[in-house]
Amino acid sequence: MAKLILSMDEAVIQEYDIGKERLTIGRKPGNDIQIDNLAVSGAHAEITTILNDSFLEDLDSTNGTLVNGAPIKKHYLQNGDVVEIGRHQLKYVNADSEAGETAADFEKTLIMRAPPLAQESGAGTAASGTATLDVTPAIAAAVAAPTEAGAQPSAPVESDPQLSTPPPALALIQILTGSNTGKEIELAKSLTSLGRPGVQVAVITRRPHGYFITHVQGGDYPLVNGETLDAQPRLLHEHDVIEIAAVKMEFFFK
Repeated sequence: MAKLILSMDEAVIQEYDIGKERLTIGRKPGNDIQIDNLAVSGAHAEITTILNDSFLEDLDSTNGTLVNGAPIKKHYLQNGDVVEIGRHQLKYVNADSEAGETAADFEKTLIMRAPPLAQESGAGTAASGTATLDVTPAIAAAVAAPTEAGAQPSAPVESDPQLSTPPPALALIQILTGSNTGKEIELAKSLTSLGRPGVQVAVITRRPHGYFITHVQGGDYPLVNGETLDAQPRLLHEHDVIEIAAVKMEFFFK
């Protein structure tokens, strides 16, 4: 099980196991991790965990949240990350995260790399300014499922076989630009992440009521049909065109 080690000035204060889907951090009583310091907002940040993946989000705090010295709004936590909130640090420890990358339960993640400065000649080479895309096994980024206003977050769909609502029809994305043009990827798992880790990441979640895309990481939000996503999950429709890290792809049902 992953855990957080709270410290200040290199002195360990307490350790917290991440044993629930949503864990809150803030100054006010009632937070799962209460940090009683004026530099910490009442509701400062939260961590959402699905399976073995944890995702940190700053809740529009006054003084912000840093990870490894860099300010973040949303961040996919990796083993050894240090979260800074005011004068306090929270070290994320998840020794199982690397082993989990090869687990068959996770969808393949699309990792998009920036193109080299000099393009090689020949067929199949991406056009200038267009990123290329590799398909490699990795842990999908985690986000909470969209809920109705006032509703409590629900568990991942595939963990509850008793749900009466059937899963949506199988969908795919087809790469439209770059050296992998024409490649099709099935969205068969509950989570599929897209993008360049540390630069721009979005995630597509498969739910009983459809497929949703959500921005996860990076200053630039992905585009859907030319419109910039906001912070809320967006329901995908047949033939929607997604653009992330300069690569375009089309969403459609099989």
